[in-house]
Amino acid sequence: MSNGNPPEIADVSIQVEIYNQTYSIRSDGDNDYIFELADYVDRKMRDISSGTMTVDSLKVAILAALHIADEFYQLKDQQAQTDAQLASRSAECAEMLDRVIKQKDTLPQELETEQ
Repeated sequence: MSNGNPPEIADVSIQVEIYNQTYSIRSDGDNDYIFELADYVDRKMRDISSGTMTVDSLKVAILAALHIADEFYQLKDQQAQTDAQLASRSAECAEMLDRVIKQKDTLPQELETEQ
């Protein structure tokens, strides 16, 4: 019987492998997305480990986290610049539209005075 509350979404545990370690992750979201994230982290860790002499997985994880954080901050800055450009262009369009509307409003008045 229904108690009037919405049904709960069950947490599902999935297994992912990152840098030769298996992790059990509980998720109520898209499992494919979780696998994609895990694969991304795994690739970053492998890229970092191939470019350094360290075999310490904790150090590799920290370096990979710093690299991912750098990517995030660069994208965040790019998004802020894009937002600022969009705001500027929107303001320009609004000003142009205002001028067109004002010009359109004054045009009939000019025609009436000429007649």
